Amino acid sequence: MEEQDLYSIEETISKEISCLKELEKILKKSNLSKILDKLQSTKGRLIFTGMGKSGIIAQKIVASLSSTGTPALFIHPAEASHGDLGMISQDDLLVAISNSGESKELADIVNYCKRFAIVLIGITKNPQSTLAKYVDDILLLPDMPEADPLGLAPTSSTTATLVLGDIITIALMNRKKFTKQDFQIRHPGGKLGTILQRVRDIMHKGNDMPVLPQEAHFPTILLEMSKKRLGCVGFVDKEGNLSGIFTDGDLRRKMSSELFAKQGVDLMTKNPYQISQDMLCSQALHLMNLKKIPTLFITENKKPIGIVHIHDLIQWGV
Repeated sequence: MEEQDLYSIEETISKEISCLKELEKILKKSNLSKILDKLQSTKGRLIFTGMGKSGIIAQKIVASLSSTGTPALFIHPAEASHGDLGMISQDDLLVAISNSGESKELADIVNYCKRFAIVLIGITKNPQSTLAKYVDDILLLPDMPEADPLGLAPTSSTTATLVLGDIITIALMNRKKFTKQDFQIRHPGGKLGTILQRVRDIMHKGNDMPVLPQEAHFPTILLEMSKKRLGCVGFVDKEGNLSGIFTDGDLRRKMSSELFAKQGVDLMTKNPYQISQDMLCSQALHLMNLKKIPTLFITENKKPIGIVHIHDLIQWGV
């Protein structure tokens, strides 16, 4: 590698790391928790705005927040002045990003927020800037040189802003106890993870399973089917092994005046299809389509440990 290129690598990384370390010091002494309280309690959306490179970083922050359970929106300052201000409601909270705090394009948004008492938070390196004077709260960025040789191109400053956005995103995820399931619901495009997902990850288990002794009478069966809302009831014998199933379709086909006097053993379809909890969700869906059935019981040593409905698989994007 050329010596000059090696120098660029080391110099850039060194300067940006120094900027991030300074950001850490600043945030530990800041009112970040107070601001996070406001972000978390906002009834509407978190709206981010910024001009130029700040706007690009703002869009990334919005994307991260939206995909992790916090409704967020980016508004371009120039477009805001030509009608997009109408997208901001009084239930929203606006975050304006400007490294210098002097981006004149933000003036109309700031005025709008003040006019309608919309909470405004600023992200800037300059506590004496015009933006800083009008915001309700401020998060400061490190006032350090950019990483480029001229000290002009947004590099260290945009990295610091991006990391600050990640900090906000992760803090809100922790506060909301955002789960892997929540994340997957918002990422149906992540097909590889979904396709390789196993039945055990999404199956209903424990008290959520519609399971009764095969001696149960029809009124009890009907109540269990209605309560669990999975379109069926599974039956177990005295050893606890899955012995049969009764479905919505069976109910329609067998409806008669004698039905209320019957037991599960009289009504059930014996030896229902059962699968392992290690089966891929995609395989389970294939079996459902092949056998034209909407549910599958998951068993271990013939004992039911879970159930999966075709709607579960569709919801997870299989």
